[in-house]
Amino acid sequence: MQIYGPSHLHGPQSLQGPHWNRTAAPAPTNRPADQVNISAAAEAALQASETETFRPDLVARIRSQIAAGAYETPDKIAVAVERLLDEIG
Repeated sequence: MQIYGPSHLHGPQSLQGPHWNRTAAPAPTNRPADQVNISAAAEAALQASETETFRPDLVARIRSQIAAGAYETPDKIAVAVERLLDEIG
């Protein structure tokens, strides 16, 4: 069934394929090869994820501080704000 606007409705169509002959265009044979470019930031993230510098003791300590509400101190917030302002300009 094809619907063309609110007042123009066609009934069911045949299941025998398209109603007009379409010839398939030949696929180009001289297509360039696909290429992937990885940014320097992505490369650094990949290298960081592959290193064995994961410190479970540090992660556990910070998680417990966050859970206890003792992680965000005024000094840490001041340092974070300063770094943010330095990055913004």
